[in-house]
Amino acid sequence: MGRRLSDPVVLAGLTGWEWVFCGSVAFLAGCVRGFAGFGLSAVAMACLVLILPPIELIPIFYVLEGAASLAMFRGGIRDADMSHVWPLAIGSFVGIPIGLLATTTVSPDVSKLVAVLVILTLTILQFSRSMPAALTSTPGRYVIGTTAGIVTGLASVGGMVVALYVLASRAPATQMRAALTMFLFIGMFTSLGHMLLYGVMTEIAVIRGAILIPITLTGVFLGTWAFKPNWQVHYRRFCLLLLVAICLASLGRLALGG
Repeated sequence: MGRRLSDPVVLAGLTGWEWVFCGSVAFLAGCVRGFAGFGLSAVAMACLVLILPPIELIPIFYVLEGAASLAMFRGGIRDADMSHVWPLAIGSFVGIPIGLLATTTVSPDVSKLVAVLVILTLTILQFSRSMPAALTSTPGRYVIGTTAGIVTGLASVGGMVVALYVLASRAPATQMRAALTMFLFIGMFTSLGHMLLYGVMTEIAVIRGAILIPITLTGVFLGTWAFKPNWQVHYRRFCLLLLVAICLASLGRLALGG
């Protein structure tokens, strides 16, 4: 009987200590997602790529992002400006297969490096306040969305690209966070077909994701609770510093050959 109860974990192919590590990362990533509205996949990718390659992590993060999006949907649909969200989501739908094609044909290190460098460059532009004005137009939103889709296919961190666009809008923190939440919610539906087409979404990925959902949602609810009105003035700076920290950690790991 004990063997039967442990079968899902055995099938998931991870050791006990690896599961402890995965659970800790899932909780931290959930906290970030609940507070910032994005960052779950980026934080988790920066850590879990130490034990699993990106091609195996991307579908796991899809499961976790889906659970987080459902948990945060009510606040997102209430506060988001959907006229900005839809072009981003449509562009992402176009870009995802390009990124998935790349990540299934080039080495994992190359795909990770490209994704991280794109995000770091855009983050530096944010700090220097030199984000091209053309990107704030409707065509620009499609460009940002397509770029986010490509990066999602490469390393499951497209939300970071959209976060940079949203942060550039200087909208209220509640509205920015809601826009990110709704973009990722729509992404649940636009990316699943591509993952199935490329054979990325596997049974073992679904099992791994399902095991981590309760831990992730605990973090999401804690992060949502921490998003207080008096903290909103620090929201943009927190998000940008988070992006820089993730990028530098990823580059450091790649430099060490991890």
